[in-house]
Amino acid sequence: MTSAPRSLHAGETPPEQGPPGVDPAPSAVAAARAAAPDAAATAQAAARPPAAVNIADVAPARRSFALKARDWASDDPFAVVALIVLLTIVACSIFAPWISPYDPTLQDYDVILMPPSADYLLGTDDLGRDVFSRLIHGASASVYAAFLAVGVAAFLGIPVGLIAGYAGGWVDDVISRIIDTFLSFPAIVLAIAVTGVLGIGLTNAMISVGIVFAPQLARLARARTLVLKQELYVDAARCFGASPTRILWKHVLPNAIQPVLVQMTLLMAVALLAEASLSFLGLGMQPPEPSWGGMIARAYLYMQIAPEQMYAPGLAILATALAFNTLGESLREAMDPTSGKT
Repeated sequence: MTSAPRSLHAGETPPEQGPPGVDPAPSAVAAARAAAPDAAATAQAAARPPAAVNIADVAPARRSFALKARDWASDDPFAVVALIVLLTIVACSIFAPWISPYDPTLQDYDVILMPPSADYLLGTDDLGRDVFSRLIHGASASVYAAFLAVGVAAFLGIPVGLIAGYAGGWVDDVISRIIDTFLSFPAIVLAIAVTGVLGIGLTNAMISVGIVFAPQLARLARARTLVLKQELYVDAARCFGASPTRILWKHVLPNAIQPVLVQMTLLMAVALLAEASLSFLGLGMQPPEPSWGGMIARAYLYMQIAPEQMYAPGLAILATALAFNTLGESLREAMDPTSGKT
């Protein structure tokens, strides 16, 4: 028995009906089938292995040495001037036999204490020797003295500081007390004492200065080693069975050398002044060989008669010491990780 169709009231819209004999559910099935290819494509894209990434595309580009040098020159022009001064002094010390117009030890009693002239650019000393020639030849003695003193200090101080900082315990205590004992003496007095034991001469004098400088480098190397031996890469090397010598040489020293290098550069100026002081006292370069300190000591005797004799060696020592200090400060700032220049 079939039900009668429902009558429509006024204002009522008849419901929409699809074609006769067609079920409305297939429309949802068709939509699902249309979306299926998109979902499959998305799944395949997610399952596909990621493309290889080129490290050169994401890593910061390494700057060339020329660009770093240009930036350094623009940021610190005083250091560039200092480097030029030092290179000039080194060049004079190397090519002194070809640059100097006269033999630095040649005496001419007819031109004693002559003022600067066309023949003698910086005048002559009390024995008639050309001051300009002696100044050029004295540069080699000063450069040799500075490098020898700092080299001896590094050879003695850096290994001692590394051993003290890494070993710790009673070894560190004993070495630290010895370092403090050396540092308690005035540097020039200790250098004179060691020179008296080793003998008079430029090499012995600079070895004594290097012995005086060694405790400073040892204390700095010890301080850095105390920090670095706590790092994880040092613990890892120790766990893999590396010997203490290998750990100090391969892992600690390369990371502790930066402040030591800066201090060595600054000690160059101090070594130069120490050489001048010892030569002034007669413990350094011996006559008639020229040295800047010896020239000042000789000119001091005639300061009232020819004061210009002291100007050239004094200004040479001043310029070289300032150049070493300026270059050392620039190196310190360049190696400081907090300065933003590394």
